[in-house]
Amino acid sequence: MLSAPVNCSGRTPASAYFSPRRPSRLAALLLVASVTLLGACGKEAPPAAAAPVDPNLVSAAEGLQAQLKVVPVGAVPVSETLRVAGRLDFDEQRIARIGATVTGRVTQISGQLGQSIKAGEPLAVINSTVLGEAQLAFLKFNARASLERRNVERAQQLFAADVIGKAELQRRENEAAVTEAERQAAEDQLRVLGMSPKDIAALAGRGTINSLTPVVASIPGTLVERKVTQGQVVEPADALFTVADLSRLWAVADVPEQQAALVRTGQSVALEIPALAGEHLTGKLIYISDTVNPETRTVLVRTELENPERRLKPAMLATMVIAGKALPKLAVPAAAVVREDNNEFVFVQIAPSQYRLTPVVLGAETGGVRPVQSGLKEGDPVVVEGAFHLNNERKRKELEGA
Repeated sequence: MLSAPVNCSGRTPASAYFSPRRPSRLAALLLVASVTLLGACGKEAPPAAAAPVDPNLVSAAEGLQAQLKVVPVGAVPVSETLRVAGRLDFDEQRIARIGATVTGRVTQISGQLGQSIKAGEPLAVINSTVLGEAQLAFLKFNARASLERRNVERAQQLFAADVIGKAELQRRENEAAVTEAERQAAEDQLRVLGMSPKDIAALAGRGTINSLTPVVASIPGTLVERKVTQGQVVEPADALFTVADLSRLWAVADVPEQQAALVRTGQSVALEIPALAGEHLTGKLIYISDTVNPETRTVLVRTELENPERRLKPAMLATMVIAGKALPKLAVPAAAVVREDNNEFVFVQIAPSQYRLTPVVLGAETGGVRPVQSGLKEGDPVVVEGAFHLNNERKRKELEGA
């Protein structure tokens, strides 16, 4: 038996009672419609979706708010710091490369590496046939010059006695002058070969040659290099020894040409030398090259370092930290920066007690501040004290929301 269809109120519509006969198909359709209508009436509307929470926003309670300090971002004088690779080197004004003055064979070596050397101290002895020949030539011209001087003296006496004429006297004077010039040239050659005026005078007095000549230090210092062995044949072009005064060294570095305008003579320089266990030394730039190295596109700079205890060694590696010229730049205190996942952020105040974690791009720290490259504009209120605590509060609320 089919029942009459009902509506949402549960009542049977009147039309159902006024149809004396209803086809069976129509009755089935009415039944399905009634069931569907009742099912729709029993469902409730779905609740509205909750608004998403911004994880970068944080509200500070009264206790936390008291720990925060907010300052508008502004421009401050910032000097860009240059870190360039460098090295220690000899002071070129306190180093001498010593060689032989004549060609010969080394017969004796007295200079040893690391030895303290005095100026004029012999380092080696050379036996030179060239020196012997030059000494022999000097002795010949010296004897001839002495003879010609005596001939002039006799000629002057004979001319005074009216024995010879004026022409003969002049001839003998000219011969004496030529011979003296030859003697002087031979003496100069001995000086070129390393003989001192005292040694030349002794040679003229004794009249015998000595083909041995010493190699002597030209400056006081430490013997830092030796490039000769006993029995070796050497020439004047060979550098046999290097003597250096190590009480003062140079520190040199190559500054990229793009940053060369940031350095100037007299700037303070900090040096980090790994060989001294991270010890920092300070100095001032004393020289900036006027030319650019065409191969490396760098400019050479130099500073001086006192080395009374000899702890510094030439060729040691060093990092030169140069403070560039201070220029006004937008910057934030280093204490305001928060690091998250290798990125840097600051908290910007957007309401009296509400702050937003804002990503920024900052330069290297200089004098306790970080230059702003992007992410902030002048006047933005930034938390400069208490950023760490504020970030902890943000993380806590983020965990609670999760």
